[in-house]
Amino acid sequence: MSNPRALILMDEGINCNLETAHAFEMAGAETAQVHISELDSGQVRLSEFDILGLSGGFSHGDAIRSGAILGAKLRERYAEELNAFVALGKPVVGICNGFQVLVEAGVLPTGNIDPSSKKQLSLIHNQSAKFECRWPQVEVGKSACKYITVEYEGTIQSLPVANGEGRLVAPGLIIPDSQVVLKYVGPDGGAASYPDDPNGSLGGITAICDPSGVVLGMMPHPERAIITEQHEGWRRGNGQNPFGAVIFRGIVDHARSI
Repeated sequence: MSNPRALILMDEGINCNLETAHAFEMAGAETAQVHISELDSGQVRLSEFDILGLSGGFSHGDAIRSGAILGAKLRERYAEELNAFVALGKPVVGICNGFQVLVEAGVLPTGNIDPSSKKQLSLIHNQSAKFECRWPQVEVGKSACKYITVEYEGTIQSLPVANGEGRLVAPGLIIPDSQVVLKYVGPDGGAASYPDDPNGSLGGITAICDPSGVVLGMMPHPERAIITEQHEGWRRGNGQNPFGAVIFRGIVDHARSI
């Protein structure tokens, strides 16, 4: 497969879809902007694609809670199709609001929607009670994620965040290290506190994957870190190897290998 096809899911309030598509295209994928109504009508089928991308924004105005309405649609209408998609090893990637949607749908943390089970995670209001927009440092975990090669494990990277509800909580659940893809760290690489951890998440976690490593949910915006000039410190020599581009290349390369 030379050019994997990525479905960029659209619904009311999503606004980072064009940036996300551009990042996938720069990494070598073909993209299609698909509104969920097109899936509902049967005009487009998820199985026709190699990658599912859920981008950032405020789906349905974040009514009820972030990602809740679109997540419920996926859970109620597309559990079987999504489960089959993941079982084939096809990438499912949720960024910011897309991460919230995957959590609300129940795709994360298990990688399998069970309509009879309760959701295990939540992404709630930041501990600061404010919208947080900055370039924090994150440590790349030694996780099962298929999209980040071993050479990056344990490294410190910089990715932008822009959210008001990115605080990961999981009452009664211990998230295994193998599913922790990124966590916030302080300037010295140690545990982060505010503002280095802009959300106040459990253990500083800001990106997780399912046990198979093909479902990735993350609060940072890798599509805003695909060229050097996007980095806040690029004039000082920072951002020479944009980590967002690394992630998107990894996703596309994995899809190409299936």
